[in-house]
Amino acid sequence: MTATLSWLRWDGEDLMVTLKVQPRASRERWMGIREGILQVALTAPPVEGAANEALPRFLAKELNVATGRIRIVQGERSRNKVVRIVRPDRAVVRAWAERVDPPNH
Repeated sequence: MTATLSWLRWDGEDLMVTLKVQPRASRERWMGIREGILQVALTAPPVEGAANEALPRFLAKELNVATGRIRIVQGERSRNKVVRIVRPDRAVVRAWAERVDPPNH
């Protein structure tokens, strides 16, 4: 993982991730990076906070952290979001980042 991924940055021990959510997708998956933002498809609809609840669950599985350690800190009512993940394992983050944003994409 390079240190200059525009969609990912460290804030002390916490990880900050910039995402764009596509709700009501047929399956949950990473859709790559566009304009410096990690694109994610979620099956949940964008009503009554369903997609905002689904996003931490999806990230928690991917990064092996508890959902309580993941907070949407910006974009609660937008498809564009910034998420804080409290103290994830850096090796797990590195492997995940390389999977969703391969170095030679």
